[in-house]
Amino acid sequence: MRIGVDLGGTKIEAVALDEVGAVLARRRVPTPRDDYEATLAAIAGLVSDLESQTGARGTVGVGMPGALSPATGLVKNANSTWLIGRPLDRDLSARLRRPVRFANDANCFALSEAVDGAGAGARVVFGVIVGTGTGGGIAVDRRVLTGPNAIAGEWGHNPLPWPSGGEWPGLPCYCGKTGCVETFLSGPGLARDYRETTGEALEAPAVVAQAEGGDPRARATLERYEDRLARSLAVVLNVLDPDVVVLGGGMSRIPRLYESVPRLWQRWAFSDRVDTPLRPPVHGDASGVRGAAWLWGPGEA
Repeated sequence: MRIGVDLGGTKIEAVALDEVGAVLARRRVPTPRDDYEATLAAIAGLVSDLESQTGARGTVGVGMPGALSPATGLVKNANSTWLIGRPLDRDLSARLRRPVRFANDANCFALSEAVDGAGAGARVVFGVIVGTGTGGGIAVDRRVLTGPNAIAGEWGHNPLPWPSGGEWPGLPCYCGKTGCVETFLSGPGLARDYRETTGEALEAPAVVAQAEGGDPRARATLERYEDRLARSLAVVLNVLDPDVVVLGGGMSRIPRLYESVPRLWQRWAFSDRVDTPLRPPVHGDASGVRGAAWLWGPGEA
């Protein structure tokens, strides 16, 4: 049995999967924000509950915000700031009395879709997160590619490529730089673009709904978004050339992206043609917790 834990900013979800990925049990609790010890206790409690419910002991994988620094072994780059600088892997392994594997939540998304989702059967899968933020993960041969600096797949913190008028130098990003892809392609980035061009404040889902209803201003905003997404993903194609690109996050629920973006990225990719498909996720919001469970491969314990 594999147990996956998705450690989010507002909730912690845990799932137990059997060898073929069927859900044996699932639990979730609110995240004890700003309380590191309570967060450890909540994860340990979820694992205990799942094992009691199933009557089996499982491997444990955790999808987390940010990453464990290879240099220090401590959490870095997490928007759940009470985790930063903590030895989360060592502390949780000690509580659970077993080794625990960790990966960034975007990496878990990519792994889930690579194992039995939209990228099943593909060798290299690039998983995209476009929601409140913009992130990504890479799975190769159903394994997460992390890299020596634990930043593989972090396409959201590169500058928007081939900027047009008004896009450079761009707005400040929370990472300390300006013009990052995230500032354009996150849901708040889409909402900001609409507000700046129309003077109206709407959240991203409302802008999309207006565009689908035929509003020309919202449609123009969405077309700019599609062009920026195509340019940004073309850079990923040029560097990684994945077999499949899978979209996740709130913006992945826009059906027209799956037709418009592959048509647009042909112009920017360094190739005479691009055969890489862009696909919606099979597991949706459950991909993160499922990917955490799949951090342990067949026969591993």
